[in-house]
Amino acid sequence: MLDRLEHALRARPELPAVLTTGRGGAPRVRATRGELAEQADAYAAALHARGLRAGDTVGVAVRPGPRALAVLLALWRLGLRGAVLDPCVGPEVLRARLARARPALVLADAAAQAVAGWAAAPARRARLELPDLAALGGPVATVGRRLPWCAPALERDAPRTGVPARFDGDGDAVIVFTSGTTSRPRAVVHTRASLAAGMESVSALFTGARPGEPVLGGTFFVLVPSLTRGAPVALPARSARVLARQLDRLRPRDTYLTPPQLRDALAAGARLGGRVWTGSAPAGAGLLNRVRDAGADEAWGVYALTELFPAAAVESREKAAFTGSGDLVGTPLPGVRAERDAAGQLLLAGPAARDRYLGEERDAWVRTGDRARLDGAGRIVLEGRCKDMVLRRAQNIYPGLYEPSLHVPGVELGVLVGVPAGDGDERLVAVVQPQRGVPEPALRAALSGPLRRMGTARPDALVFADVPLAGRSRKPDRAAASKLAAAALYQGKGGTR
Repeated sequence: MLDRLEHALRARPELPAVLTTGRGGAPRVRATRGELAEQADAYAAALHARGLRAGDTVGVAVRPGPRALAVLLALWRLGLRGAVLDPCVGPEVLRARLARARPALVLADAAAQAVAGWAAAPARRARLELPDLAALGGPVATVGRRLPWCAPALERDAPRTGVPARFDGDGDAVIVFTSGTTSRPRAVVHTRASLAAGMESVSALFTGARPGEPVLGGTFFVLVPSLTRGAPVALPARSARVLARQLDRLRPRDTYLTPPQLRDALAAGARLGGRVWTGSAPAGAGLLNRVRDAGADEAWGVYALTELFPAAAVESREKAAFTGSGDLVGTPLPGVRAERDAAGQLLLAGPAARDRYLGEERDAWVRTGDRARLDGAGRIVLEGRCKDMVLRRAQNIYPGLYEPSLHVPGVELGVLVGVPAGDGDERLVAVVQPQRGVPEPALRAALSGPLRRMGTARPDALVFADVPLAGRSRKPDRAAASKLAAAALYQGKGGTR
């Protein structure tokens, strides 16, 4: 599909490709189809001129939007592997991920570099923190506007002669880090074949997308299929009020927002239409029904993982009619196979499944970490999570990444747990057990720095209490700790940020 997208962009270069929000929610053209194709050409020529060849790894720290899409197209054309670098995970975690991916070059926009430089202090308050990319030893190049503090710009005037028209073959396409420890980060590796299959699956869901009719959504899995069909894509406004006005002015036929975005937009009085899709976090029947009450013709919940996107989908009416226990997430999409292991964990496989985890052997089956069953109609019904992951506002948070930071002098034991916050979302709570005789104010001060450096994994609340233990090995009982944290929060005993 990425190959088809390149041809589609050049066929009607004058048409809008990516829209943003102007005054009053009115759409504004951010990039035309021709500008997007030209930007991808320039990036491909510059990367080729730097000696990068098929199979090399390029780190990408670029905000979502047309520039990031142009980078993806350039990497795709040359057969390069992109390692996604998220500036929101905290410097220690990101430093470990860079060491694991070992990119030959890091592409970063000015905003990402500002987080690591002059804007570090305000960025930390906004939960963004990067290590100094240049200090890590690898070369860094700026894409987009270069400001005084930035690394040298990626050449935009590199010669176009000798640049391959298109890499022809399979191979690794992208690395997306998901979990693991700072000593051994775990990362999903998608090949060109699995990435293409995932985009084809999304395209099959968006069957109603028409040339010229805008689609609202910000992920690559929305941008690529929609632009390939000739539909411009509007990036969702960050403000809920502006997003509500954007929806009213744009009236998209297809809308893809995360459950938190939908909740915020509905709270701001948004009116919806056409088909609305939501995923990246649980979407209960109540939320989907509210979407339809707000004017949508259809409201779909999409079950997807980094390892396999998308896996299943369910429409609000079907979900509301489900009376069994558990969370109905729908019938596996074409090509997706679903089974359970002996412990009841859901296993998935299919053309869109990741090839492997970085540094590990290939495995056809994705172990989702979700307990599930398949009903008589072959639909997937989730019954809870097998792993310790906390899901907050569509972000996967893995406690094992951050719990070591809680163990400052004076802390006996500390864990991060999720507390249900309604409609599938969770609050992240740090339960910290002080050593005997250590006053809580002193511990709170000692923890302020480590908590701040957790970035978007920073807990919503800090609870001082004895951490429950269980089993012969006396490991922390996370279920009991979650109940303890919930009681403390709802009784007003939990300290907030």
